[in-house]
Amino acid sequence: MKRLLPILMVFGVFLFSTTEGWNAEPNKDQLCLGKTRHFHSAVLGKCSDAYESGNYEAALREWKSLADQGNASAQHNLGLMYERGEGVPQDDKAAVKWYTLAAEQGHDNAQNNLGWMYEKGRGVPQNDKTAVKWYTLNADQGNAITQNLLGSKYRCGEGVTHNHKFAIKWYKLAAEQGYAPAQINLGKMYERGEGVAQDYDTALKWYKLAAEQGYTTDLNRMSDLEDNSGNALKFWKFIAKLGFTDAKVNIGTMYFVGEGVPQNYKSALRWYKLAAEQEDVSAQKNLGKMYKYGLGAEKNNTLAYMWFNLAALQGSKTAEENIKILSKQMPPTQLEKAQDLARECVRKKYKGC
Repeated sequence: MKRLLPILMVFGVFLFSTTEGWNAEPNKDQLCLGKTRHFHSAVLGKCSDAYESGNYEAALREWKSLADQGNASAQHNLGLMYERGEGVPQDDKAAVKWYTLAAEQGHDNAQNNLGWMYEKGRGVPQNDKTAVKWYTLNADQGNAITQNLLGSKYRCGEGVTHNHKFAIKWYKLAAEQGYAPAQINLGKMYERGEGVAQDYDTALKWYKLAAEQGYTTDLNRMSDLEDNSGNALKFWKFIAKLGFTDAKVNIGTMYFVGEGVPQNYKSALRWYKLAAEQEDVSAQKNLGKMYKYGLGAEKNNTLAYMWFNLAALQGSKTAEENIKILSKQMPPTQLEKAQDLARECVRKKYKGC
C-alpha cells in the first residue's frame, strides 16, 4: 500500500520492529531458564531458596555437593553462577566445564548455554560448528528459541552449510509453538520464496500470528502483501483491532482520500476519532480540519477549535496556527465553550469527546 496523504499533511505509517532478526542473538536469560535467577527449584529445593535470597555461599555449597553426585540441574546452575560471577569469581572456563557435564546428560538449558559459549568463544575457542551441535541437541528437545536460532544459522550458513530448506524446518517448528520471532522469520521465507515457493498469503498468515502477540514488524511491507490481493483495508482493520493507533489513522486516511475504498468522509471521521481517543496528534489535527471545513459532519468551529487545541497541547505547530485563525472568527462565548470542551476532553482521557 503506498503512503497515504491525509488532510493537508503527509502521513507516514510508523515502522515497527523487533530485535529478533534473521540471526538474532537470543536473550541470555531466555537461554538459561526463561527469566533471571530462576533455577530448578522443584529438583533442588532449599538450594534455590538460598540463591533467591542472595545467599550464594549456601547455594554454591549445596549445588556443588549435588553436582559432584552427577545432578545435571545442579551442574547447570553452577555453570550459571560461574558465568555470572555470583558467589564465585567470574570464570568462563569453569562455566563451560559445568555446562558440559550437564549438557552431556541431556540437560536442555545447559546445551543451549554451552552452544552460546562456543558461539561467542567464552571459556573455549570460538567454534560455530560446535555451537550448532549443542543448539541442535537442544532444538531436538523442542526449545522454540533455539529452533528459531538454528533456523537462522542454516539460512545464513553459520557453522553449517547454507540450507534454506533446513532453515524453513526449524523456523516452522518454533513458529508452530507460537514463538513470534520464528513466525516473522518464517513469514519472510515465504514472502521471498527462500526454501519454499513464494507465497504471500502464507507469509501474511505468519506475520498476523506474530502481530497478535504484539510483534508488528514492517507494517508497511505487510500491507503491501495485502495489496497483492486487494485487501489493504482488511489488513489495517486487523491491525487496528489489536489496538494500534497508526492503523486507525491509516484507515481514516483511506476513506478520506478514497484509496482502496469509496471515498467516505463520515467513515474517515469515525476512524480518526478512534485514533484521537488514543491521543494521536495527527488524528486530532485531521478532526480539527474536518470540522473546520464541514467534511463528514456539519461545519463546527467549536469542535474544530477543541481538536486543534488538543493537538496543540502535544506540540503541533499546524494546530497552533489554526487556533489563531479560528480565534479571530469566533465570538468570545464560543471560544470559551471550545476551551471548556478541550479541558473536559482531557479530563475524560479523550473518550467520547
